[in-house]
Amino acid sequence: MKRSGAGRPVVVAEVVAVLLPVLVMLALGLWGLDRGGMWRDEAATFQVARRSVPQIWHLLHHVDAVHGLYYLFMHAVLASDPGEVALRLPSVCGAAAAAGLVAALGVCLCRPRVGLWAGLLYAVTPMAGHFAQEGRSYALVAAGAAGATLLLVRGVRSAGTGVWWGYGATVAVTCLLHEFAVLLLLAHATTLASARLPRRVWRRWGRAAGGAVLVLSPLVLVSHGQSGQVAWLTAPDWESVDRLLREFTGPTQPVFVPYLFLVVLGVLRPVPRGEVTLAAVAAPLMVLPPAVLITVSRFWPLYDERYVLYALAGAPLLAAAGTDRLARAVARRWERWTGARSPWTARTRTRLPVAVLAGVLAVALALTVQFPLLCQDRAPGRRPDNLAAVSAAAGRELRPGDPVLFLPSLARRSALAYPKGFRGARDVALRASATASGTLYGEEEGPAELRRRLAGLDHVWLVAAPFALRPGWHPHTPTERVKLAVIGAEFTLREQYARRGITLRLYVRQPSADDPRAALRPVWRRSGAGLVPA
Repeated sequence: MKRSGAGRPVVVAEVVAVLLPVLVMLALGLWGLDRGGMWRDEAATFQVARRSVPQIWHLLHHVDAVHGLYYLFMHAVLASDPGEVALRLPSVCGAAAAAGLVAALGVCLCRPRVGLWAGLLYAVTPMAGHFAQEGRSYALVAAGAAGATLLLVRGVRSAGTGVWWGYGATVAVTCLLHEFAVLLLLAHATTLASARLPRRVWRRWGRAAGGAVLVLSPLVLVSHGQSGQVAWLTAPDWESVDRLLREFTGPTQPVFVPYLFLVVLGVLRPVPRGEVTLAAVAAPLMVLPPAVLITVSRFWPLYDERYVLYALAGAPLLAAAGTDRLARAVARRWERWTGARSPWTARTRTRLPVAVLAGVLAVALALTVQFPLLCQDRAPGRRPDNLAAVSAAAGRELRPGDPVLFLPSLARRSALAYPKGFRGARDVALRASATASGTLYGEEEGPAELRRRLAGLDHVWLVAAPFALRPGWHPHTPTERVKLAVIGAEFTLREQYARRGITLRLYVRQPSADDPRAALRPVWRRSGAGLVPA
């Protein structure tokens, strides 16, 4: 047989190994993509991306610089179709690309069946599916990190420098999408060190990595001044580590235990000198970025599992390598015992090894076990809040001219994402809109002016985040303190409508004998037309 003919099945196998995970991830990502209302983080993307480029640039000087490139990208995406599906579609494409790139890494570092298993495992992991449907940058960051890792492997094996330029550019863009992706460079440095590569490779990698860090430096300086945005984060503990490990391998026990066994089996392989192996690439990628961020966050909380989504790629690669090692061991044992060729290496008429089919069936079994989790994840109630439901409740209860108070100001995001429900209502505290002020939620009046405005109200609707209604919450700004003080002292709770992540309350002014206007104030009652004077 000619060389070209012999190589054709190999090429077909490699293409199938990469393409099939892409299609599976696309199918899972598109399934339920129109689930309904945005939650708070998606709403931030939506309302910022719909501003003009100068307005976005103005915002980035005050807040969210770390997401600046993503906002500009989404501005172009939403220009023609500003809807919820379009908001999430780039993440679906990013997740599909990541699954394909993970498969390509398995093919490049091992063999097509390892790439196929790794890509499919990535696609059916609930964590990957969750962020495939989020209107945020994390799935795109994961794709960039996987692409940069593939370019690293090719750069090591290439005699030229062209691949390293692509590597540096990919790392730079990925880090600009989210700066914590810079921890990827630590994983890559560990890969090079474990392979004990010559100095020329280190020099080329150093120039590419240094260029990416140089590009990222201005963003780091700006975002450091905006670090108050992540003040809500808390120090991670061992429970955080356990949760992340289960997110990477599988939240359910029937998947978690065998998956973890295969990962360990994939790691325990010697690394030949001067050669980049799958374990040398995947283990640092899976372990180092989360470990470093968690360690730093013990002293300066910065960790959230979504910030290290890109490290997920290492887990399916190691599990696939462990599966391959196990299959080969079974085949050798079978042949030793029986003296016949193992069915694990036997080929059908379509030249499909039984081992490949068995691995695919194992992935399908993992998908079946975790399918209820995937179904739950596509329900609007699965997210921390549903701003569309809040707006719908406001639309049913509020009437034109009704005064509305947002506590704290970030609760205004429901009105910014879905303004229809608040149309005609009067925002009592607002001084300047979010767009005009270059902020996410607008600029509010000072305490004195807010007191004056509230003094003339007979009733007010309060849209509050749940934490703002807890007795132990102490706001940091004078304006927020005035909201709590005046509502608590001068108004009485009449009605409440609780939605996941936010609460809508109606307050009416308390009667006061010392107030000469008390007799003139109406008594409010409910009717089909809403809240009306009795």
